[in-house]
Amino acid sequence: MNKAITDGLVFMPPAFENGLDVWSAGDGTPGSPTYDGSPNAALVPADQDFSGCLELLKTTNTVKLRYTGDTTILPGCYLRIRARVKAMSGNLPTVRIAAWAGAAGGAHVTGVVETGPSVQLLAYGKIETVEAIVGTGTRTGVDMSWGTAAIFGHFGLDLTGPNGGVVRIDDIEIEDVTSAFLRDMMDWVDVRDYGAKGDGVTNDATAFEAADAAAAATGRTLLVSAGTYYLNADVTLESKARFEGTVTMPVNRRLSMTRSFDLPSYAAAFGDEELGFKKAFQALLNWADHDSLDLGGRRIEVTAPIDMQAAVDNKTSFATRRVIRNGQFNVIDGPAWTPTVVTSQASYNTANDLVLSNVVNIANIKVGSLVTGTGVGREVYVNAVNVGAATLTLSQPLYGAAGTQTYTFTRFKYVLDFSGFASLSKMTLDDVELQCNGYASGIMLAPSGMIFHLRDSHITRPKNRGITSIGTGCQGMMIDRCNFQSDESGLRSQDRISIAFNANANDVKIRDNRAIHFRHFGLLGGNGNLIVGNHWFQGDDEVSGLRLAGLIIAGTDVKTTITGNYIDNSSIEWTNEYESDPSFGNQYSFGGLTITGNTFTASDVAPWFAWIVVKPYGAGHFLQGFNVSGNVFKPISGAIDRIDKVDTTFATLQYNRMRNVTVEANSFTAVTQPVANPVYMQHDQSSAATVWTINPGPYLPFGGWARNVESIVAEGKITGPSNEYRTDMPYVEVEQGASKQNVTVNWASASKGRIQIRVRMDNPD
Repeated sequence: MNKAITDGLVFMPPAFENGLDVWSAGDGTPGSPTYDGSPNAALVPADQDFSGCLELLKTTNTVKLRYTGDTTILPGCYLRIRARVKAMSGNLPTVRIAAWAGAAGGAHVTGVVETGPSVQLLAYGKIETVEAIVGTGTRTGVDMSWGTAAIFGHFGLDLTGPNGGVVRIDDIEIEDVTSAFLRDMMDWVDVRDYGAKGDGVTNDATAFEAADAAAAATGRTLLVSAGTYYLNADVTLESKARFEGTVTMPVNRRLSMTRSFDLPSYAAAFGDEELGFKKAFQALLNWADHDSLDLGGRRIEVTAPIDMQAAVDNKTSFATRRVIRNGQFNVIDGPAWTPTVVTSQASYNTANDLVLSNVVNIANIKVGSLVTGTGVGREVYVNAVNVGAATLTLSQPLYGAAGTQTYTFTRFKYVLDFSGFASLSKMTLDDVELQCNGYASGIMLAPSGMIFHLRDSHITRPKNRGITSIGTGCQGMMIDRCNFQSDESGLRSQDRISIAFNANANDVKIRDNRAIHFRHFGLLGGNGNLIVGNHWFQGDDEVSGLRLAGLIIAGTDVKTTITGNYIDNSSIEWTNEYESDPSFGNQYSFGGLTITGNTFTASDVAPWFAWIVVKPYGAGHFLQGFNVSGNVFKPISGAIDRIDKVDTTFATLQYNRMRNVTVEANSFTAVTQPVANPVYMQHDQSSAATVWTINPGPYLPFGGWARNVESIVAEGKITGPSNEYRTDMPYVEVEQGASKQNVTVNWASASKGRIQIRVRMDNPD
């Protein structure tokens, strides 16, 4: 680059023979004395070495020679000032290039170097060359670095040392030597050319912005050359950036690289992938002109939980769509991943069922801690901590914890921890993998928010949890086409502790995922959920082994559909463990659940295993609006008794209130007792009787009573003891027998024959 060529700038001062009125004996500023008519200066028109030259007599400690014209200084441009000098007589002085740095309005730039290296004249008549390079940037080979404040200079030289000597000076030359500082390709702007020091101490933010402006204006790349650049301001780079050096910033300062917004660029900028990710995420939530952060397929070595809110620092809530995509987080073992466990006494009142009060040692309990204790349901978390009031807000009510007791609070450590946000909405993770390696959990959601979306991703070998919701931050959560691989494949199902995900809020969509060998695939505490097309399996190598719930529905009127899933070696368990008074009262009872078109399988399980389990935590509950249809049930390596069960650990169901239960069109293989509602039965009465007793009980789901008969159809003739034809219409009586599971068909006279009967265990709506 040569500005004399490209921009037509003139750097070379005029020859001495053109007149000494433009050569100052001072700084070269307006009003300073010139050498025109000076008794100490003379023009020598025909020196044998220099042709025309200037002869000076040194009479003062420092004799100055400056060109009074303004020589332009441009950012990124470097000038070399050169002069040839020889001593003629008298004492031998020292010579150096010297200048005066000028700013806008003719002001003097103070605090910068304005002299070059000194050269001692050693002999008369011997020509010495003195030179120095000036520019705005601090670079190797630059003698006078003036920064971006300087826009012009008055250049010349100084004579120092003993007085009384006479020297001759050839015409002073100023040339653009910028090309000496450039690489082979000149499609970039170096921050050092705009005053950046790169010493790790000086605030280089202004230099970065000035260099970026120049690069953006010309469509070039910004080069951050070798060094450590401290930026103590929010910096936005509008040009594409390339890093040979690195930057450091306070936590509350942001670097927004709008044209290089990806993890590889931020990792290069900060010299560390983990820190680079944090700073990129900070920029993502601070309007970096992008809706997504591309990890560039990079693997980030994570040594400690990433506090996502602390990385952003200036926001506690965010509700604009943002995406993190295309990369891997790989956990490195260390003490930072050890769960924090605190035990503390607290009180619980069902009148304020989301609060623990009078909490001892509350300052040590962290938001996001799992709460365990007597009467506490599964996956109950600390949603908020009020140290002053000694209260904790819970993610769900407790079913049986009224009074005071000691609780355990376990804070798992997560690779991506969003719990520091008060609210976070529309956050998407796309095509990422969290390699937890058995050391860490995966993702903790914010206490509140909407539409968290994980898609086409992997959570591999989480220690405790895959995705954890500690409040309503899971509202509308979507998990699509993801793979959850536990770290517990070698354990028996009952010995496992890890859970793939949980949710507390409504409208969750779990679609087309695969989960392997967790204690539970998921726990849903809200309503309006869709569980579609997933495959979760939880088997082990134990013969006649236990199998736990794969999916837990923790609510009563749940408006949830489970369809098209492959449910392997696990059950669907339906509970109301998130009610502070779980007995039936003013709430709806168990209803609104549809289980259709699924494939259920199991291997080497105990015969009393069941795929669909209802577990009421209080008395008085019943089924209302429950559909199980079009499913395939098939155990492998053995048979099971039946597919359904009521877990009566706490209470049983109220069978006289069942209504609108549909169990039909299912396929049963190696299931000893199929079930249906209504159940279609054929009854053959071989000996004439006035009362025919029919027992549909084994077929009725969940131990239901024989409450209604939909139809009776005679197949063939109904006859009397002597085969006389009967034409009377029988009547039925339901809920017969000790278990109320029998139906009697009553005839006017003793009769025999065959009937087809449809019996229900509910009242259809």
